[in-house]
Amino acid sequence: MLTLNYEFKLVPTLEQIAIIEQMLAVCRKVWNYALRERKDWYQSRKCSINACSLEKEYILPADVTYPSYKEQAASLTKAKKSNPELKSVNAQVLQQVLKTLERAFTSMKSQGHGFPRFKNRYRMRSFVFPQFKGNPVINDLIKLPQIGLVKMRLSRAIPDGFKLKQVRVVRRASGYFAMLTLQSDVSVPDRSPWGHPLGVDIGLDKFLATSDHELVERPKFLITLQGKLKLLQRRLKLKKKGSANRHKLNQKIARLHQKISDTRKDFHFKLAHHLCDQAGMIFVEDIDFRAWAKGMLSKHTLDAGFGQFFNILAWVCWKRGVYLGKVDYRYTSQICPKCGAHTGKKDLSERTHKCLECQYEINRDIAAAQVICQRGITAVGQIVAQINCVGVLSGTGNSLDKCRKSSEPRS
Repeated sequence: MLTLNYEFKLVPTLEQIAIIEQMLAVCRKVWNYALRERKDWYQSRKCSINACSLEKEYILPADVTYPSYKEQAASLTKAKKSNPELKSVNAQVLQQVLKTLERAFTSMKSQGHGFPRFKNRYRMRSFVFPQFKGNPVINDLIKLPQIGLVKMRLSRAIPDGFKLKQVRVVRRASGYFAMLTLQSDVSVPDRSPWGHPLGVDIGLDKFLATSDHELVERPKFLITLQGKLKLLQRRLKLKKKGSANRHKLNQKIARLHQKISDTRKDFHFKLAHHLCDQAGMIFVEDIDFRAWAKGMLSKHTLDAGFGQFFNILAWVCWKRGVYLGKVDYRYTSQICPKCGAHTGKKDLSERTHKCLECQYEINRDIAAAQVICQRGITAVGQIVAQINCVGVLSGTGNSLDKCRKSSEPRS
């Protein structure tokens, strides 16, 4: 089963915008009411029977069951009979809100996520139509329940052989978008290693360095617009909560944040395609960026968006038939890519790799990328005829010639 998500911008009329905003408002009320039910149940059983709170206490009967998705969905069905506001929204859309809340509590218990929060008018930004009887896309129009035919900027054609499973309507600072989930009953085999290998090392001095001696500067997406963002946020502090001026200023800040996000994503996609143009195999470090995001340079790390770049690179490699592999990240900057000698730990201010054993001198990021390339080739067990990863394979002690002999097919 192959699943794809296509995103298109919607061009709704003023009447359709009013309907979308009304549906978002009702979804927000259902979320907050259901969350309050669950929170009250938790608070009523929070402390021991002989150690109640001195300030306040939620008192619920002992036989009241936990308000799970099943109970809340049944209560929602009963409430729709007497509440005209709930009747105005598709029943499946409201059920998806309760399912999302159920997943939030499941993630809180199993993965350690935080307690779900109540949503104001800015935090409820999307709702889902989970199923359709037929194909709702007609040329550049999409037919959504209760909203009608909405014009859509079909920036790319929907591939043949895929069935539309669900549509999520998203409100952003720049407008409204439709995220189409497409599925097809096909199985795509994993990409096998082939072609020219390329090692990629990432960092904050240079965004990345490749084993082919290419250095890419790090664009400072947030830092460039940080002054303007600070000014708007300083003005926001002086606005009265709930006022029209505060709402307008919030929209300006949201548009600026989206500009930063869109610029970063565009750079990541273009760079991923640029790397795929050069190689048949790409190797990167297997890094947990959550640790990077907690360090002294956390703002610059988050601004670079390395985690998003790796996800985009994996998608572009899969789409273009390029093999992507992850290797061990440890000691890539402390090993000479030519002779395999351990050169010791380098300070961040030391930007040149100098090996005392073989006198190999090169930019330290490029040297690390060459070590990554060697480790990737060792991992996949394939040596190509022409390779720029000089020297012995780090961690193996064998030269490239020996590895070529060992990689020859055996009878």
